[in-house]
Amino acid sequence: MDNHGPAGLTLRGLAGTLHLLAPSCGPVRLVAVDGHAGAGKSTLAQRLAAEAGGVPVVHTDDFATHEEPFGWAERLTAELLVPFAAGRGATHRVYDWAARRFDGEKTVPAAPVVLLEGVASGRRALRPSLALTLWLEVDPGTARRRGIRRDGPSLAHFWTGWSAAEDEHFAEDPTRPFADLLVHQTEDGYRAARGPFGHGR
Repeated sequence: MDNHGPAGLTLRGLAGTLHLLAPSCGPVRLVAVDGHAGAGKSTLAQRLAAEAGGVPVVHTDDFATHEEPFGWAERLTAELLVPFAAGRGATHRVYDWAARRFDGEKTVPAAPVVLLEGVASGRRALRPSLALTLWLEVDPGTARRRGIRRDGPSLAHFWTGWSAAEDEHFAEDPTRPFADLLVHQTEDGYRAARGPFGHGR
């Protein structure tokens, strides 16, 4: 993205730029929506997808597991990126967090724009296949408090383990320094500003 790329954009303005990106994975412009757990990435992705005309959204939570919360890069590559790179739609397995096993499948078309939402969606292993990386700018403490409030006290023990795994992952493989845009929540929605990596494009 050059120095005249989208900076300080509203969500609608950002959505309008996505189809202008160069394809990054076969015919697909794959856009990562990353940030800390509890930051509100799913809501952001849902709203951005709607503004962009109903583009597909893929969730990394469908690939992660209790045993390997961040050990899903190869699985996602095989089940999503390889078909996209060949110009085909993808069918991937879905992890059931309640049953603690993979159960069912989802089909994702090789659409012109696909959003990849979730913690570590902008990770190193996926970066070559991404057209754009968004980072939702919410500090870890605030994000975790939101997540615990959302999920209820019965899952507080899960958050303890998850937070440790997330901290370990981002210490070794951070996304924010490679974000093209930092997305801030505002009183009237969202505002996207140029991120650390966006200055280099």
